[in-house]
Parts: sequence; C-alpha cells; structure tokens
Amino acid sequence: MEGGHKNCGILLVSLVIIAGALPFCSSQTTRRFQFNVEWKKVTRLCTTKQLLTVNGQYPGPTIAVHEGDRVEIKVKNRIAHNTTLHWHGLRQLRTGWADGPAYITQCPIRGGHSYTYKFSVTNQRGTLLWHAHYAWQRASVYGALIIYPRMSYPFSAQIQAEIPIILGEWWNGDPDEVEKIMMLTGAGPDSSNAYTINGMPGPLYPCSNRDTFIQTVEYGRTYMLRIINAALANELFLAIEKHKLTVVEVDAVYTKPFTTTSIMIAPGQTTTVLMTANQVPDSTGMFAMAARPYLTSVFPFNNSTTIGFLRYKNARNRRGKPPNLSSLKLHSLPAMEDTAFATKFSGNIKSLASPKYPCNVPKTIDKRVITTISLNLQDCPAKKTCLGYRGKRFFASMNNQSFVRPSISILESYYKNLTTTSFSSDFPEKPPNAFDYTGGDPLSQNMNTEFGTKLIVVPYGTSLEIVLQDTSFLNLENHPIHVHGHNFFIVGSGFGNFNKAKDPKRYNLVDPPERNTVAVPGGGWAAIRIKADNPGVWFIHCHLEQHTSWGLATGFIVLNGQEPSQRLLPPPQDLPSC
Repeated sequence: MEGGHKNCGILLVSLVIIAGALPFCSSQTTRRFQFNVEWKKVTRLCTTKQLLTVNGQYPGPTIAVHEGDRVEIKVKNRIAHNTTLHWHGLRQLRTGWADGPAYITQCPIRGGHSYTYKFSVTNQRGTLLWHAHYAWQRASVYGALIIYPRMSYPFSAQIQAEIPIILGEWWNGDPDEVEKIMMLTGAGPDSSNAYTINGMPGPLYPCSNRDTFIQTVEYGRTYMLRIINAALANELFLAIEKHKLTVVEVDAVYTKPFTTTSIMIAPGQTTTVLMTANQVPDSTGMFAMAARPYLTSVFPFNNSTTIGFLRYKNARNRRGKPPNLSSLKLHSLPAMEDTAFATKFSGNIKSLASPKYPCNVPKTIDKRVITTISLNLQDCPAKKTCLGYRGKRFFASMNNQSFVRPSISILESYYKNLTTTSFSSDFPEKPPNAFDYTGGDPLSQNMNTEFGTKLIVVPYGTSLEIVLQDTSFLNLENHPIHVHGHNFFIVGSGFGNFNKAKDPKRYNLVDPPERNTVAVPGGGWAAIRIKADNPGVWFIHCHLEQHTSWGLATGFIVLNGQEPSQRLLPPPQDLPSC
C-alpha cells in the first residue's frame, strides 16, 4: 500500500487493528493502493493449487480509510483472464465508473492491463468488503474494507483491538470451472469443500489442524469483531463458545445495540459486534468460534462447519493446545434450519436513529415496484442434453426476466447515448401473472423464463420502493439481494405473499435497518425503500453467485438531476474498453 496511513497514524498488524493506534481523522486524505490480481500457490485440505489472489494474499489486503477520504486503487491484471473489482457497499456518489460489476458499469480489465478505481468516501463509516465482480472470481478474491469515522464511536466501550473476521468458502477445484460446467450442462453447481475463517478452514477438515484461525485475547478486554460474509453461495450462522456478542453496526451503518449469542449473516453482509473476553477458560485456554450454513434450499450444499479459536492470554496452558473436538459442543450455534432464530435476529436490527446519525427513511414513495425472485426450470433446447431436474436447465429471474449481461458496458452505453440493443428500460413493475407465489406445488407450474437486459429508470431524487417476493418455484429459499450505489431501508418483511393493501400499514418508518444487502425470507417478502439520489447505472442481484449466473438480477438507472452536483461525472481516461 502506498501513501496510506501515516497521515492519521494508522497501524495495521496482520488482520488485527490495534485500537490505540487509530486516532480519529478530521482531514481529507488521498489514499493510494496497488492491487495486483495474480495467481498464488496455496495449500488447503491436502490440496495444493494455483489460487487467484490480490497481491498473493488470501484473503486479500485490508483496505483501511477514513470517512471523507479520496481513494485511488490501481488494479493491475497479471492473469490471462478478464477481471474487475467491486467495493461492496461503497455508494460511489457520481462515480459509477468505479463500482466494478463487469458489463454493468465497466468493461473488464483485460490481462496485462490496469485500471485505477477512483472514488470518495462520503458520509459512510464502518465495515464493508471488496471482492472481484467477474465470473466466480470472488471465491478467493476478497478482503475487508474498513472506514474509520470522523467522530468517535456512538458507544462507550473501550476497544482493545478491532479484528476482521472474514467468512469464506474453499474449493479444491477451480470455481470458474464449476460455473462454466453449470451453465454448459444446465445442472446445479458443485458445492465448496470447506468454509473458512480468514482463509483458514479449521481442524474439522482434512489436513487442516495448522490451517486454523486463532486470535489471542486478554481477560476483561473488549474487542470489536468486524464480521464479513464473503462466501460465494451460503448464508451462515456464527457463534463464539460461551461469549455474548453485542451488535452495533450492520453494512457500515450504526444500529441500536443488542446482545445475542450468535448471528446470521448473508453473503455480502457485514455485522460489527463487541465482545468482552469475560469467561474463565479451561486448561486449553481456548474457546471455539464456529460458522455453519443457514439452510433454506433443497439443492445440494456444503454440510460442514468451520472452526477457529479465541486463545486467552496467560491462560494456564501456555502452549494453547486446542480442545478435544470430539467433546466440543457449541450450544449457542443455531441448527442449520433454524429459521426462527434467523427471523428473530434480523428483526432485532434497528437503525440507531440518533440526532448525529438520523434514519432518513422516505416516509412517502413516488414509485413502487413489486418483483418476484424465482428459480426457474427451462425446457431443454432441441437436440441438446440438459442435466438439470427432469432433463431441463436451471435459471433464475426477477418478474420472469432472466438477466443477460450485454457485451458492452451498460453505463458507457447510457452515458454516451449509444444506439444499441444492449439494454432496455421496460423492466416490468409487477409480476406478469398474479398467483399464489409461495404456495402450491412448485413443480406443477410452467417455470420457463424470458431473457433480456431490462432495467428500471427513475428521475433523480425518486423515492423508490421495491418489494422483493420469493416464490416456491423449485423451492422456497432465502435470497440475499444486493443493491449497488445506494443504501436502502428495510421497512417491512414477512412470510407468505405481500399484500399491498395490508402490509404497508405495518411498515417501520421510524428506525428500520439501513443496509445494502437484504436477506429476503424464504417463502416470504421484504420491502425496501431507496432515495435514488446517485446518478448512474446500478446493478441489483442475488448474492448467491449461482443465482446471479442464472439471471436473478436487474438494474436501475438514476437520471441526472438539474444541479451540477446531481450529475454523473465523465468517465476516466483509463476506463477499460470491450
């Protein structure tokens, strides 16, 4: 990293950030980073392979900046394949060119080429992540993105250290090949071979005793855990043996604090918690930290658990030998199908809604879009062999539109007003046919979808409500939906079918959670409200990667406003070309 932290005294110690070395910064600084996308030989689970990384690190480097900073990240692509990077949750005010999703806001960075992502961090602070946004490269290309506030934290606890906890997945094979085979055959994808904590699978997996995340803590001290779900295809539960967690922030937005024994976190979401090391360890000096999937799908999945450890400093056993795993019991870790816990946990999350950090939820709306989010079973083309269920092909859709990425950047086509068929502005604002979305036999209906690149278009400043309705096509499933370029407020959610006459009367318009990724309940719905005040083209998609590949996505265009500060900036000179 270049130029970065000396101006405000930041000290990075591996993944752990020492709180005392992080004074709050009041001046704007330009922070420059050099990212090299490159192969690195890595061994996990008895398998050595070439792993795609940034700067040879897995997980990738932590980006640490301050609220108000100007950031420049030069990405050099040192592999033969295309790549892009996305700064997940960064609003990218007027700088959509730096958002990163391939063929949405930019053409990919070709092998041997570079592109510098330039953006400002405006009115955001907290824990986010960055990851690749081309094919399935984010399986290993990801890292923490931490924004330090200009003002002190809105809680009084004295923080000993701040520790990123990045949950991920490991494949013994090549994840890009998994996607290619899936799309070629129409079948479902192979599952990952392990879950990981900071790139380490832990001792429940083969050859992994040494590949275990261990964090040293001191009795009586309080730690900030910045928890990130960078997994490709799974929502996850996480708990720490005998320790309580106080949630203080989600998706880089402060929340009303609440205490829990575990969390549910969807891919693309972040949850910042405070944890006090106040337990008396046994002779091992250790307590287990564990994560396993929250299961809402009938598709094959990775049914395993990743484990790391808290090691108490100066415990009786100075060697810190891990506990006997055969007797390990994690009573606080929910069962994989514990929807009741997941629902309760999500319902406890409320915006802080204080004078310093108000909750600016739109009280009224200009437009409501109701969209189904569905898996689909497509008839196999003539003279083809398809390996999906009943000899068909799996796809996914929103309002029966399966999203197709064009061969050129949508943002560039829009900005230059190119005469092109790369996209259209006629995304349906309600389901094409009304039916019992979450009931009935999921396999008795016509589940074919249509294909295209249809977007929503709204004027600058529109108060937009999007109701995301799960369907029972193939199976009911929890879908983490991510919106680029904007935060949103989850004003309501429930199970069953959304009722536009009754359900809005139950909306929370006082302190709803503000996020960038919403876990839509399996067999239910979620209503989000967005203030469309960021001009440009913005992707909306499921953060279960196979669903995005199948087409569970759309996007929206926010038109330029009247004032110069309400208009998209011109593209940078080094913007990649297709």
